[in-house]
Amino acid sequence: MNGEKNLSTREELEKIALEMRKDVLGMALSAGPKGAHIGGSLSIIELLTVLYADIMKYDVKNPSWDERDRLILSKAHAAIGLYAALHYAGYLSDKDIEGAFKPGSNLYKHPKMNIEKGFEFSAGSLGQGLSLAVGSAIALRNKGNSARLYVIIGDGECDEGSVWEAALSVTHFGLNNICIIVDRNGLQNDGTTEEIMNPCDFKNRFEVIGFEVDTVDGHDVEALRNVLNKQYNKPRVIISNTIKGKGVSFAENNVEWHMGTVTDELYEQAMREFGNDRN
Repeated sequence: MNGEKNLSTREELEKIALEMRKDVLGMALSAGPKGAHIGGSLSIIELLTVLYADIMKYDVKNPSWDERDRLILSKAHAAIGLYAALHYAGYLSDKDIEGAFKPGSNLYKHPKMNIEKGFEFSAGSLGQGLSLAVGSAIALRNKGNSARLYVIIGDGECDEGSVWEAALSVTHFGLNNICIIVDRNGLQNDGTTEEIMNPCDFKNRFEVIGFEVDTVDGHDVEALRNVLNKQYNKPRVIISNTIKGKGVSFAENNVEWHMGTVTDELYEQAMREFGNDRN
């Protein structure tokens, strides 16, 4: 059970993140010519590492434990990143990861609710995750439950008006048990966030409606741990500045790898960059 902080070292956390990246590339290869969402999955790997290794309370042997923390991946196209994290945590087996997207697999392009496997909510249509969190947070608070909800949203996803309606509800109802993390990688499906719908100053936008806001290097595991452990008295937002496709040269900061097809050759290249080959 990850009921207490593990206080992993930076080196340990970075090693976990590397293994998760290998899982992401393996699942992308498994997806075949249909492709997989590489870029946005790789940009949140350090965040998922710190959440599952050091921050969140959960019990793999008792997945329905009432006091468990909940993670909502609102940017659901980054599902293979979440699958890699759940593999590390022990919810998913090697067989699950190796069979991703194949017939009979329970790993889809977007997560499908399955508490036993660690999937708290089904997701897919962008802009809905924070609304799910609002309802869940109110229900948990009414039950006297101390569990927290971590909601990962994309900066491109913030084009959706529903995100801001839900954000207003968070502060209106004083839902301090919600922590929103914005994956600020600067790219979305068809361009930069500034080109598609300039978000202006995220920090100011959230502060104006009543959030406490911090910014962090989303690839620095220690910085992420420090900001996630910070005490606060208001609903909060963490703006995690990241690089889309982080860790894989052909995908880094490349909008074409929002979704792409990983061939055997590209997989081998990535493995070499990670420090080992397929074998």
